[in-house]
Amino acid sequence: MNTLSLPKAYLLRKKSEFNIVYQHGKRVHGENFSLILLPNGIAQNRLGISIHGQLKGAVKRNRIKRIIREFFRINKRFLQEKSSKSCELPYMDIVITVRKGFSFENPADVAGAVSRLLENCRPLFQ
Repeated sequence: MNTLSLPKAYLLRKKSEFNIVYQHGKRVHGENFSLILLPNGIAQNRLGISIHGQLKGAVKRNRIKRIIREFFRINKRFLQEKSSKSCELPYMDIVITVRKGFSFENPADVAGAVSRLLENCRPLFQ
C-alpha cells in the first residue's frame, strides 16, 4: 500500500467513536479550532473532523475537511514524531473541531497551528 494514502481505518467514522473521544478525551484549544485527544490502544492515530454548523456553506466546510485530511495524510504520525524519547506519546484518536473563523488555507498552515498547540499540551499525557 502507498505510504501516503489515507485508508478509512485511519478515520473515525461512527458516532459512537466520536462520542467516546468527546467524553473521555483531553481538550486543547487553539485559534478557532480544538483538538480532542484520547489514547486508543491500537498502532495508529485516527482522525475525526467536526465542523460547527455556524460555518455556513457546504463548499467551505468541505474544503476545510479536505485541508485537514490532507494534513493528516501527510503527517499521520505527527504526535509521535514531535514527542521526545523521554515522553513518547501513545497512538491516539484525534478529533479536530472547527469553529467559525477558521482561516487556514493549506495543510502547512494547519500543521503549524497544530504544532504550536501541541507544544503546550505535552504534560497532558505524561
